[in-house]
Amino acid sequence: MDFLALFVSLPTRQSAGRMRIWRALRALGCATLRDGVYLLPESTEHAAALAQIAADVGAVHGTADIYRLRGRDDAQQAEIVALFDRAPEYSRLLVAMAGVNAGDAKVLRSLRRDLAALVATDYFPGEARRQAQDAFAALEVAASGEPSAISGRIRRLASVDYSGRTWATRKNLWVDRMASAWLIRRFIDKRAKFLWLDNPKKCPKTALGFDFDGATFTHVDGRVTFEVLAASFGLDSDLAIIRIAAIVHCLDVGGVPVAEAAGIEAVLAGARATAPNDDKLVTEASRVLDNLYQNYQQENSHE
Repeated sequence: MDFLALFVSLPTRQSAGRMRIWRALRALGCATLRDGVYLLPESTEHAAALAQIAADVGAVHGTADIYRLRGRDDAQQAEIVALFDRAPEYSRLLVAMAGVNAGDAKVLRSLRRDLAALVATDYFPGEARRQAQDAFAALEVAASGEPSAISGRIRRLASVDYSGRTWATRKNLWVDRMASAWLIRRFIDKRAKFLWLDNPKKCPKTALGFDFDGATFTHVDGRVTFEVLAASFGLDSDLAIIRIAAIVHCLDVGGVPVAEAAGIEAVLAGARATAPNDDKLVTEASRVLDNLYQNYQQENSHE
């Protein structure tokens, strides 16, 4: 790999111009070979950016020249690459993340910007970047309250073995939990009782937990809880359930867009805004999902 080397000399009296140019070099993620010599991996975009900085240097009566450079052997090339090591910046970011309250949206937005800016200038990514991205992803999961996905095979279960049970999930329901509660009572356990938890860690051992870390039914690999329940109880061959699952997945974790998703989200948001408690909310959401299920069944029967 070749590098572009910008050789810069600025008059000492141009402190403001020096600072402006230094900030531009820093924003590009330039490595410093020595005082006044800045490097970037060669690319058309980097050549244009350095040419602009060279013009800015000339405008404040300095001199700037751009050369192509590479190490004379593998060892020297490795030394040049090491100048771009971003591990210290990632380390500082990890320290900042460690002290963050996941509920502080303003701080999370700031960390997201800082991480994105660092990633954009990390030209030789390694383990440090992966650790920082994983740590921030964990913060976002904690902020959303959504369970983190686990890996594993989904075991087929018989609904007759899950009749008349108490099912527990996090209170203040949203799409995946609303739809999962509907699926449970409509298809899995018609006598189901629901328990809405303030703290999932205090879920009674006799209850079947869903949609939180450590629950009996939760996200598995790329599937949200609704999809896991459908697969567990053999409901994933029902085309109407499959179509509802696509909406739930889209609204819960994103991914492939679904045309109906925005409308369903608006209706469920209205139900949540007016329902006095989660029991009433499940009742209202179930009406919506019953009607959606019937519509999809009719459409499928005409195909």
